[in-house]
Amino acid sequence: MVKIRNIELGDFPLLLAPMEDVSDPPFRALCKKFGADLMYTEFISSEGLIRDAAKSLQKLDIYEYERPIGIQIFGSEIESMKQAAIMIEKTNPDIIDINYGCPVKKVACKGAGAGILQDIPKMVRMTEAIVKSTNLPVTVKTRLGWDDETKFVVDTAERLQDIGIEAISIHGRTRKQMYKGEADWTLIGEVKNNPRMKIPVFGNGDIDTPEKALEYKNRYGIDGIMIGRASIGYPWVFNEIKHFLKTGKHLEKPGLKDRVEATLDHLNMSIRWKGELLGINEMKRHYTNYFKGISHFKEYRMKLVASQDLNEILETLEYIKENSELFHFAHDEI
Repeated sequence: MVKIRNIELGDFPLLLAPMEDVSDPPFRALCKKFGADLMYTEFISSEGLIRDAAKSLQKLDIYEYERPIGIQIFGSEIESMKQAAIMIEKTNPDIIDINYGCPVKKVACKGAGAGILQDIPKMVRMTEAIVKSTNLPVTVKTRLGWDDETKFVVDTAERLQDIGIEAISIHGRTRKQMYKGEADWTLIGEVKNNPRMKIPVFGNGDIDTPEKALEYKNRYGIDGIMIGRASIGYPWVFNEIKHFLKTGKHLEKPGLKDRVEATLDHLNMSIRWKGELLGINEMKRHYTNYFKGISHFKEYRMKLVASQDLNEILETLEYIKENSELFHFAHDEI
């Protein structure tokens, strides 16, 4: 049984990665429904929180059915991160997670996210300050290093464990790589197999099939897998991997009707959470992913993306559902 302090996550948990503009409450609800064991919020700016920025505060919304749930913060100032952790504890999440992995220029080049990988001593000091400021378990999400010359993650993970973090998730790329090239899991395996490491070590990067999940589980010995991009438009990925790990067989893939149902759930929850205008607009980035790989779908995707009228969107989705025999999948994919 993998545990973060007293939070039981199962024998080989699957985690939903924190993804900006993706892993909001509506998306998390679907991932929970389809098998995610632990989820994290979108990353939240520590500076935004302590300045009461509306967008940052809204990201603190968590719901009982999501538990266990972690709130993730990022920032470059130790005092601000400490104050943000104190604020977050009042909203009663299960975990506080620190983002040391975001490679985006506007974050990393200000010394936050993966930017702190250029200053490991500061990373350790910041983490220690956050651990001391909260009674909640603190976890870390990071990368192998800033670039090929600074892949210090084995030593860094040990140092972070020693000052009190209770789990670490490692993305198998450097900051310089961004999301390009293939994720290198060899150092993730070295972190896990370091005899001094006692906390759970989760691997992240490029897991998009049940076969790959099984292969990496066996090859690197990690405690669980964090899944990001493979879940966008495909929350079924969690249950598919779990079923394959347990039985060696594939679950039947969701058909077009299943995809429409999930899209409708996502849309309705988005509207309830954000209001009709924002809910409709923010769903537009998801339609392509939910209906990926379906032939002759462009006309309907354009309708969904172009429309601002909720009734028109619902009618289009119902038409697709009722006429599913008109469409077929161009190829199998997750």
